[in-house]
Amino acid sequence: MTEAQTEQTVATGLLLTDGAAAKVKALLDQEGRDDLALRVAVQPGGCSGLRYQLFFDERNLDGDVVTDFDGVSVVTDRMSAPYLKGASIDFVDTIEKQGFTIDNPNATGSCACGDSFN
Repeated sequence: MTEAQTEQTVATGLLLTDGAAAKVKALLDQEGRDDLALRVAVQPGGCSGLRYQLFFDERNLDGDVVTDFDGVSVVTDRMSAPYLKGASIDFVDTIEKQGFTIDNPNATGSCACGDSFN
């Protein structure tokens, strides 16, 4: 983790790794839009109680926390921010798994499917 990334994590509580930022950039390039940000949210649901949501969003909501990671804007709403403090979002591409992963030190438990946490 670079010093700039460490400072961003302290300021916003959330880290987007270089690999994840590169994948988000590639997806945004495919969409052909530069007005979208990666929104990371926590919603009720799943067998453990809470579920992560990652999606592209053009909205700016009151209280949003916006952070730039190498040209990628990451947005978190004020209700989700406490659940994501210290979390790291990465992108993995292996034979076993492909997709975004979230390592969250605030998650005290998760379900067997790995889609939700508490």
